[in-house]
Amino acid sequence: MALRPGVTGLLGPNGAGKTTLLHMMSGFLAPSRGTVTLDGTPVWRHPPVYRTLGLVSEREAVPGFLTGHEFVLSGARLHKLPAPRAAARRAVEMVDLVEAQHRRVGTYSKGMRQRIRVAAALVHDPAVLLLDEPFNGMDPRQRLHMMEVLHQLGEDGRTVLFSSHILEEVAQLSGIVQVIVAGRLAASGDYRTIRRLMTHRPHVFTIHSSDDRRLAVALLAKEPVVGVELDPAGGLTVRTSDYGTFTRALPAVAVSEGVRVTRVLPTDESLESVFSYLVAS
Repeated sequence: MALRPGVTGLLGPNGAGKTTLLHMMSGFLAPSRGTVTLDGTPVWRHPPVYRTLGLVSEREAVPGFLTGHEFVLSGARLHKLPAPRAAARRAVEMVDLVEAQHRRVGTYSKGMRQRIRVAAALVHDPAVLLLDEPFNGMDPRQRLHMMEVLHQLGEDGRTVLFSSHILEEVAQLSGIVQVIVAGRLAASGDYRTIRRLMTHRPHVFTIHSSDDRRLAVALLAKEPVVGVELDPAGGLTVRTSDYGTFTRALPAVAVSEGVRVTRVLPTDESLESVFSYLVAS
């Protein structure tokens, strides 16, 4: 498993090992086998890695008596930054907590506490950011803002890995997913590419055309098509064993039959489908 600049989503059912993996990546746990390295340097028992690594763990450990600004500033001072106050101010601005920064953290909502923890992880401008369920407790506006922050970090060349149990969040934010099932890496890459490599599961398409019945009969004669269903309301559902062969054959079949195709939609090429298929396997 290798991470590169950009935003990567970490998926897995409860108990799959997501938090354990993040703890190993951040140097809190020693791997039982193999190694975890950052730019070639093992992270276990090597504190200098924290100069380029930021972590937001699942468990909260924020002193409620500190203000948000004081909490982030303490992190800046621990990192011995040359301008800790300026760094703290910049990090607080990134998570949109300027107005609340002088309130005690104990008065914050769960979403606000989560955001101030992200600010503390960002205060030293790390090249790698690890986040365990970072959107917990955030309202829709806060969630969208945090997605924009993480997306921009990825665009700027940072390596961002976040775990989430909400598939929509991962699909919107990350181009790459790492799927863990039962402590093992089940799949890695763009989820659309992962889906197309699942040759043991037929791909499902919804097609609308000028003559659905005629097109259905013609498609059934093609080798990669394993099933066709006509929808009484219009359109047809096609199951095929080979994504590439089918998408190349469909235009030729439509032209030869004199049928005009108005819509083609892969109906199971979603992160939810990929995740459910991998877990079921």
